[in-house]
Formats: sequence, C-alpha cells, structure tokens
Amino acid sequence: MIGLNLCPFAAGPYRDNRVYFCVTEQRTAAGLLDALRSELVGLYAADPLQRETTLLIHPWALVDFVAYNDFLEVCDTAIRDLGLEGELQVASFHPHYQFADTQPEDIENFTNRSPYPMLHLLREESVERAIAAAGDTEQICNRNIRTLRELGHSGWQRLWPGLLTVEPGGSMRPEARPGAGSLCPAFDGDRFGRSRCRNRNAAIAMPAAAA
Repeated sequence: MIGLNLCPFAAGPYRDNRVYFCVTEQRTAAGLLDALRSELVGLYAADPLQRETTLLIHPWALVDFVAYNDFLEVCDTAIRDLGLEGELQVASFHPHYQFADTQPEDIENFTNRSPYPMLHLLREESVERAIAAAGDTEQICNRNIRTLRELGHSGWQRLWPGLLTVEPGGSMRPEARPGAGSLCPAFDGDRFGRSRCRNRNAAIAMPAAAA
C-alpha cells in the first residue's frame, strides 16, 4: 500500500508512528466482534496525534472470505450500536479478497489482499480530509489499476509470496461488495478476547500457521 503508493495518505501516519496494530487471538466471529468493539472504543478515545488509525489483525478468525465479507455488515452495526456512526468506519483486507464482478485471479483484487484477514479502523474526519486533499480521487483509482496491471501477477508474487494462489473451488464470491474507491482505504467510506497490541515500532509475533 505504501511502497506502491496505492494510498497516498498511508505513509504519513505510518511514518509518524500513529498506526496502531492489534493482533487478536480470537477464533470465532463472536470473539472477533468483542475485540472489534473494544478497538473501536479505544480508537475513538485516543488522541489522533498518538493513534490515527488501527489495524485489527485476526489470523484465526474469518479466514474464509465469504464469512469475512458477511461480517462487514456486523462491523457497520457495531459502529451504530456504539454511537460512533459518522465518527469511525471499517475498511477491509483479506488474503482472498475479491471485488464484485471480478474473477478471483483479477489483479484489481490484490489492492485489498493482505497476509492475514484484518479490519482497518478509520476516523471519518481523517477520511474526509484525505479525500479533500486528493482532489480527483478517480484519477488515483485509475492510476492504481494501471500500477497493478503493469506490475502483473509475477511482480505481485515477488512482493507477497504465497498470496497469489487462488484455490480451486475457493470461497470467494462474485457478489462480494462493490469495490468503488476501495483501491485506497481512505475512499472506502461507502462500504460497509485476548489481543496483542503494538505500535509499528514494536515487534509483533505473527502466527505461522494461519491459513
């Protein structure tokens, strides 16, 4: 995301150590929901100058993309139930991410693919500020598509070994949520336990056996 400049707004918070990484050990959707609610409340209460955004990484929960995609509606409901609608939103990344009206192997899907399933918690104010600064966001989306097509699957595989494989008869569904603007999580606003939490400068012990 940062190295390819797919999202021109990601580098600043990461460089300034304002990205909060939380790796949850929850293995069920119910457990993940508890972790999500806790992190939503924590992000809202935090000073944006200290914590701009949160990545909730859940290696053992919702490894199936269909289940993960359905859970995004639960995320929206959680935000409303917490009274945080208009304050926070959730963007989505998954090893088998697939936008609507695409094939699993289409390179456009790889903008939202990640080593592990994760939920990106964003401040609405930050999203609006980023969009205002970007000007024509359509140009960014078109540029990102060109970047990925030029990179190709072989180039992507060199960057992310192991994330390219599309399992035969896998769990991705064509009717997954539309990807309008989702080439950058800042444009994802229309979408929609035990944890080890660290800032980016701390080591995060990622599990080796997550599917």
